[in-house]
Amino acid sequence: MRATVLHAPRDIRLDEVADPQLVHDTDAIVRVVASCVCGSDLWPYRGIHPPAHPVRIGHEFVGIVESVGAGVSTIAPGDFVIAPFMYADNTCLLCRHGVHTSCPQGGIWGRPDRQGLDNDGGQGEIVRVPQADGTLVATPTQPDQAMVAHLLTLSDVFPTGHHAALAAGVTAGSNVVVVGDGAVGLSAVLAAKRLGAASVIAMSRHEDRQRLAKQFGADHVVAERGKAGAAQVKEMFDGIGADHVLECVGTKESMEQAIRSARPGGRIGYVGIPHEAVIDLPTMFGRNIGIGGGVAPARAYIEELLPDVLAGTVRPGDVFDLTLPLDRVADGYRAMDERTAIKSMLTV
Repeated sequence: MRATVLHAPRDIRLDEVADPQLVHDTDAIVRVVASCVCGSDLWPYRGIHPPAHPVRIGHEFVGIVESVGAGVSTIAPGDFVIAPFMYADNTCLLCRHGVHTSCPQGGIWGRPDRQGLDNDGGQGEIVRVPQADGTLVATPTQPDQAMVAHLLTLSDVFPTGHHAALAAGVTAGSNVVVVGDGAVGLSAVLAAKRLGAASVIAMSRHEDRQRLAKQFGADHVVAERGKAGAAQVKEMFDGIGADHVLECVGTKESMEQAIRSARPGGRIGYVGIPHEAVIDLPTMFGRNIGIGGGVAPARAYIEELLPDVLAGTVRPGDVFDLTLPLDRVADGYRAMDERTAIKSMLTV
């Protein structure tokens, strides 16, 4: 089969690799229908965390179950399934607390498991799924082609935006600022409106992303940054700032923007992977600003979000503005790296 392999910074290839096989009774084999490129994939692609040797990459996919191990009971061959970006058993104490990303039996696609066995990356034709019962979520029926993109967002980007909103405590009638106009930030706009936010500001400097933010429900757009951006937010929200700020970038500047934009007593939800991000605790202490967040436990949210996606109440798949066949995966990475695409979907 073919699978995406990162050989060196900006050297993405579609290589021939061995077909995966069932290893454990809890495994399933899934033929991928669609996968995508994540913003976090760009860090090793750009050489910020360069691979020491060629590695499989990609962690978001949906597909059709081809076979299951003897211990798998909740899914069956022929099921269309959503695979969250980390697998988990969904039965341990941490999973029951909703923190599937810390499951002792869990892991992430493309990295070795706890026994040293290599896991398949999600950007390939076929994937062996460990802990299949706990990981995979089957849809009630086979989706049509138009629905696939929306279901694919449930593997990572839409639950991550939802996690930011929950971590910030977004409730019906509240006001929200979203820092970051990438796929996660745009998904956070959609998630905040789904939770009933009365007013959402998207901080964005790019016209195409501003348009999608408004399509997802943003009431206002602020292009300014730093103190000027925070001043605009305060002016829009009664002179005091936002109830909830969703930080979806992970840099020092984006966290500073989030803190400046929150009102006294407000709360920040952060899901941007931290890269030199700094939390100004003295300022937060003095203004009673709370903070929560971290890596999103996507598996905990899929079943909650799935009905709205299937019903068309929300359309998170509109975040994909570039769709390519798998054999053009290098173009998908290049487009996101050069910011000519918000998020690239790969069809198999």
